[in-house]
Amino acid sequence: MMKMYGMITWFMKLSILSMLLMALDTTEAQKQLKLGFYRTTCPAAEKIVRDTVSKAVTANPGMAAGILRLYFHDCFVRGCDASLLLKTVPKSASESEQDAGPNAGTLRGLEIIDQAKAKLETACPNTVSCADILAFAARDSTNIVGGFSYAIPSGRRDGRVSNIDEVDLPSPSFDLNTLKKTFMAKGLSVGDMVALSGAHSIGRAGCNFVASNPSLDPTYAKAVKSKCRKSGNSGTTNLDPVSANRLDSQYYLNVKQHKVLFSSDQSLLDSKFTATLVTKYSRNLTAWRNDFAAAMIRLGSLDVLTGTKGEIRKRCGVRN
Repeated sequence: MMKMYGMITWFMKLSILSMLLMALDTTEAQKQLKLGFYRTTCPAAEKIVRDTVSKAVTANPGMAAGILRLYFHDCFVRGCDASLLLKTVPKSASESEQDAGPNAGTLRGLEIIDQAKAKLETACPNTVSCADILAFAARDSTNIVGGFSYAIPSGRRDGRVSNIDEVDLPSPSFDLNTLKKTFMAKGLSVGDMVALSGAHSIGRAGCNFVASNPSLDPTYAKAVKSKCRKSGNSGTTNLDPVSANRLDSQYYLNVKQHKVLFSSDQSLLDSKFTATLVTKYSRNLTAWRNDFAAAMIRLGSLDVLTGTKGEIRKRCGVRN
């Protein structure tokens, strides 16, 4: 018995040591991100991305939601290393993240990242990573459809691995406790989770989510179902019924009024802490903007590759 206890204690110490080493490694990597990383190596980098995104989103505001979703789905799996942008290699041993259920056939904005990358390869070959392009594009999309911006550090490098089996994104059907555990396991706080959820004030979702959320306001559910029937129930509908193309705090009013399609969004009212934040953001646009920007920066620092790790891809969809 004492021998077994000693082994358990040893394993616990080893696990704690491993966690500390991982935390130290992550912290050191994040320190290498900095504002103006390309100031001398590619001074026009952020402007090239901004101009490319502005042209695309101005022509189609829905692309802003697509780009923000790309950013979140990339950073949440393997960290912000552009692994989501890698396509499945024919006859390879595994499929890429793009083929996972939450991503398959639904990713929008990939061509915009590719366009920015092509321009940057002409201006500054082998210099700007796809991971940084995506981080800049998310920031610029926020500015275009939300009217506010933030400074995000750069210096990320691109990963060489993209595996369908590693995709562990939060589900629209998660309850609050599962949501909390999922975000906290990635190093994000519950506050970050609530602030980032505000991105659901733009974009669209499948009509099937209407039936899967029993908490929907009955009148709103009836109206959405009516619209969906006209498209054969196979279409999509706006996540925000009020300001569909505006990134704002209307989402939090929708949560309070039970007019959000995802049951995971509605679950934000299931605890005093998260419900208080929902009320705060519904009344204070500036507070939400500040917290959303801070959370986007923290999201962009998750498990980044810097220094000599990874690579700078020449094309975002394929490894060098």
